[in-house]
Amino acid sequence: MKSVRNPAVAGLFYLDSAAGLRDEIEHYTKLAKTKPAGQHVTGLVAPHAGYVYSGLTAAYAYNTIKAKEFKTVIILSPSHHEFFHGISVYNGDAYRTPLGDVPVNKALRDFLTEDGEYIFSGTRGHGREHAVEVQLPFLQATLGQFDFVPVVMGEQSAMNINLLAKKLSLINSPDVLIVASSDLSHYYPRSVADNMDGIIERHINTYEHEQLGYDLEHKICEACGGGLIVAMMQALHKDDSVKMETLYRTDSGAVSGDTSEVVGYLSAAIYN
Repeated sequence: MKSVRNPAVAGLFYLDSAAGLRDEIEHYTKLAKTKPAGQHVTGLVAPHAGYVYSGLTAAYAYNTIKAKEFKTVIILSPSHHEFFHGISVYNGDAYRTPLGDVPVNKALRDFLTEDGEYIFSGTRGHGREHAVEVQLPFLQATLGQFDFVPVVMGEQSAMNINLLAKKLSLINSPDVLIVASSDLSHYYPRSVADNMDGIIERHINTYEHEQLGYDLEHKICEACGGGLIVAMMQALHKDDSVKMETLYRTDSGAVSGDTSEVVGYLSAAIYN
């Protein structure tokens, strides 16, 4: 019997009917004026809030891979509901969304978890976690058929970030895309949030993953999936031909009208 992880936030973060969800995603991808990505995209940063708040920002990222072919997507996620040491790769067969089931690439999962101590196969962090789930409908609408590896990091320690980055760096295939799922600062006035989130944007645009890691660790800036962004940047920085660019940045106040306490969102692409 297949082990399938059912949606946790369908009907909450995004529409729970297939037709409505496809229309919702199409609405945002048409609004997003992403610059053409002629280069080979290897990694994306996309937010994971409800689509009404962050769907447009996510669409800027996913528009860069339209008409491109990826057989496998590795989604890197923080753990919002369950704290644990190490990194958990889902041990089941698939994740389900209203658009269908996305199978897990078991061979790649086995490669990532072969040591088993710090990067392990299991269900820790996957039950209620939305940060992986909300990426899948965008990927399904954009890529069609693909398999994936859902990775949830419990403790975003320097050790875990470096271990994950090292493992990811050993995957050398143009058919694999990495997505780091992250929002930015939470519940500051817009002026404060803009300053903090701007720090992350500058580190992304200059590909300074070490400085980004330092600033996140010392609370100079904030991102709930910041460690996953750093791990992806570190893994994909093969040489100076690799570039990273912010595609779009905004905050929840752009939708709610309330700028007294906002959540920041950013999308970015790594390419060569």
